[in-house]
Amino acid sequence: MTDAGDLTPDIVTLDTSVAHPARVYDYWLGGKDNFTADREAAEQVIAANPTVLHGVRANRAFLGRAVRYLAAEAGIRQFLDLGTGLPTAQNTHQVAQEIAPESRIVYVDNDPIVLAYARALLTSAPEGSTAYVPADIRDTGKVLAGAAETLDLSRPVAVMALMVLQYIPDADDPWGIVSHVLGLLPPGSYLTVSDTVRDIDTGRVTEGTARLNQRMGPTQLTLRTRPDFERFFDGLEMVEPGVVPLPEWHGPGSGYPIPCYAGMGRKP
Repeated sequence: MTDAGDLTPDIVTLDTSVAHPARVYDYWLGGKDNFTADREAAEQVIAANPTVLHGVRANRAFLGRAVRYLAAEAGIRQFLDLGTGLPTAQNTHQVAQEIAPESRIVYVDNDPIVLAYARALLTSAPEGSTAYVPADIRDTGKVLAGAAETLDLSRPVAVMALMVLQYIPDADDPWGIVSHVLGLLPPGSYLTVSDTVRDIDTGRVTEGTARLNQRMGPTQLTLRTRPDFERFFDGLEMVEPGVVPLPEWHGPGSGYPIPCYAGMGRKP
């Protein structure tokens, strides 16, 4: 297998000796934009928890269902996607613009290889717009200032935070980050979240997470519980069916234990 670095040697400078969540996720999805450290970490997690592959695919399917709901049923035309990850099939802008070509999408990520590939591969429909903000989502000022160059923040925005808040430690207050972003958006805005949790299939997800964290350097995955997850939606009106195991959100469920919750809320 060819390393991603062989494809873009002059575009980015990054540490490939430790795994990165976006590139590990890319490997699980069958992508090629990953390095040896990412593949080794991904395989360690698979060995501890083989259902992780079903989980990442279920999360992609959830993204599609959530964006289709927001664009087709809620009438949302602006999306702020936090923690973009590497481009794959049916990204937020593709799903939204299939329904409403005029949709405007801003992607945010702090991994340079993600942004290099995003700029090359994520192209907008002519009627809409797609932009990218290189920022850590903890820097909410930079995120919102960058988003405001493409989105009208006086109109409702759908904030997508899929499998990203789990990489913000409790000490950095991920709940406060979400609250601050939503607090600066108008009523009618939405928040969609998915994350890995420790109160579903506890043994395997705990072991898999420990193996991943050993190989990821300063970026660590924090496993939370349902009450922790529900706090992200404080003050919001929940979209049915509320907080549920990820495959059950407007989906058929799963025959495999997938240790993730998902939910969507609307700012009143």
